[in-house]
Amino acid sequence: MAGRRDGSLMRDKTQSFRGSRIVTAIVVGVLLGSVCAFFFPRGFFSSDPPIQSRRFGKLDLQTSSSQCESTERINMLRSDIGSLSDKNDELKKQVQDLTEKLRLAEQGKDHAHEQFSVLGKPHKAGPLGTVKGLRTNPTVIPDESVNPRLAKILEDVAVQKELIVALANSNVKAMLEIWFTSIKRVGITNYLVVGLDDEIEEFCIANDVPVYKRDPDDGIDSIAKTGGNHAVSGLKFRILREFLQLGYSVLLSDVDIVYLQNPFNHLYRDSDVESMSDGHNNMTAYGFNDVFDEPSMGWARYAHTMRIWVYNSGFFYIRPTLPSIELLDRVAGRLSKEKAWDQAVFNEELFFPSHPGYDGLHASKRTMDFYLFMNSKVLFKTVRKDANLKKLKPVILHVNYHPDKLPRMKAIMEFYVNGKQDALEPFPEGSQW
Repeated sequence: MAGRRDGSLMRDKTQSFRGSRIVTAIVVGVLLGSVCAFFFPRGFFSSDPPIQSRRFGKLDLQTSSSQCESTERINMLRSDIGSLSDKNDELKKQVQDLTEKLRLAEQGKDHAHEQFSVLGKPHKAGPLGTVKGLRTNPTVIPDESVNPRLAKILEDVAVQKELIVALANSNVKAMLEIWFTSIKRVGITNYLVVGLDDEIEEFCIANDVPVYKRDPDDGIDSIAKTGGNHAVSGLKFRILREFLQLGYSVLLSDVDIVYLQNPFNHLYRDSDVESMSDGHNNMTAYGFNDVFDEPSMGWARYAHTMRIWVYNSGFFYIRPTLPSIELLDRVAGRLSKEKAWDQAVFNEELFFPSHPGYDGLHASKRTMDFYLFMNSKVLFKTVRKDANLKKLKPVILHVNYHPDKLPRMKAIMEFYVNGKQDALEPFPEGSQW
């Protein structure tokens, strides 16, 4: 009985074990089927991409779209920044222009107040040290009938009724190009070339340079077309008269000049004539007491004299006043009769006082800062040898002391514009005869 019972138990256990294995297999199969159904709802060999792939694809599209939108946004922001930068530059320029106009207006108001104070009804002198005479003469009433064509040109070119004017013929074409190139680089717009022949007129037009060619005049044209530097220089006193009659202040400029700053920002405008000097230091430029020694005079051996080096007639600012026009007339009149250097005559008329047989010119004058309005003697003899002075930036540089003008002008551009530190070194202090 016991044996049968044990055998029966063994069979029951075996059957039970087999049943549990079947149940386990079924459960595992169901679970695997569920998993497969979840991840592969369309079967293992479906032609449609898996859900996960589609999800990634959708994500890629979203990412790509987002990147495109970001790129477009960045480009838009860059465009906005560029536009704002341009507007900012434009506003800065407007502020500078308005500031300059305000400064000129205040300067003009001060001059007008001085004129009214002196030219008004007679009045008593004030306390010691408070009395000042008239420095700034009133301007003339403009007369456009003098030259309507020039009046129209000046209306378009001038700024605040003032401009730079240069005379040029084809003999100075190479220097003229450096001249107007430096002017354009600085940003000066109110300048005009008086073309003395057809070639210069065409050259200026081709280079977008404002140019004015006078109506035919035998007295001027014969010199203008073939004359050398000094001969042409003498013509300016006749030609400038019309500019002043039209009511414009003129910054007369030779073409052997390099512009490094805008000169109109450095003028005082309180005198009839404001000129650069041929002097090379404070004494020679602004005047000094020169003592002449004559031992034979004993106690009175020392005679005091006043000395000043001449104004340069190749760069001066002249206002449209009666004394200014009288100066031009005097110089032009003498040059038409005498064989003289225009710069010498210009200075004699400005400085010689009235004396028996001669009525002096009552024109006010001011000497420009010789380091800002620099002549080539100052540059090549002093400035280039001094480490501190070399750091200064002149307003203009006039190659008036040297006949090799063109190469020195190019060297000046190299030194001050392109930063070539040894550009000035090859040249001697003076000229080689």
